[in-house]
Amino acid sequence: MGFGQIKVRRLSDDIVAKLEGMILEGTLKAGERLPAERVLAEQLGVSRPSLREAIQKLAAKGLLVSRQGGGNYIAESLGSTFSDPLLPLLEDNPEAQRDLLEFRHTLEGACAYYAAQRATEPDRQRLTEAFEALQDCYSGAGKASRADEGAADAGFHLAIAEASHNVVLLHTIRGLFDLLKRNVVTNIGGMYAQRTETRDMLMKQHNALYRAIMAGEADAARELSDQHIHYVQEVLADVLDENQRVARAERRQKR
Repeated sequence: MGFGQIKVRRLSDDIVAKLEGMILEGTLKAGERLPAERVLAEQLGVSRPSLREAIQKLAAKGLLVSRQGGGNYIAESLGSTFSDPLLPLLEDNPEAQRDLLEFRHTLEGACAYYAAQRATEPDRQRLTEAFEALQDCYSGAGKASRADEGAADAGFHLAIAEASHNVVLLHTIRGLFDLLKRNVVTNIGGMYAQRTETRDMLMKQHNALYRAIMAGEADAARELSDQHIHYVQEVLADVLDENQRVARAERRQKR
């Protein structure tokens, strides 16, 4: 009977596994700069040569980018599900906007469900901060622009994804973050003009969703998330119909 040799793991492999885990769980974010080598080695309790070796391995995998004299960064590409040239196409196409809402319907309902089940105290604190930032935009106290409101809305849904503790859902939502912001910015102007009660409705929907998650009511959180997306779909369908009627009327007038 033969016995295979036991392979001794290098310390650098353990460092790689640690940093990969932090990237996967979302602790280290795309584009984020790592602490200086000396500081990071002290935090991890490892030697600098072993850390350098681990950084080289992560860079070879495309997870880290080393900049001459500028430190080491988590690769920006990890945070982008869609390439920049594709974003304007998705933003400007009404059918793509509809498809995005359908996608959000599936994704965000699951995020809300698991967040209500799994949120820790730090998650609840982060979610509260994101919710309050969104409420400040709605209240108009800070005279928020549409871009501010879009970022706050997307940030609230990102905080829910983080609280879900599902890394696939989290990285999908993170990858869509810019697209979500653009989607909100594109939509809210037309929605507010279409229905005067829209701002109040969105405030109430986000409030109810936040409270369900904080209370650990998973089924209610998923249902409230679904209702929110359904409402947005309904109002945007009205906006599209109105735009089409106006376009037809303008074409007739020009004849």
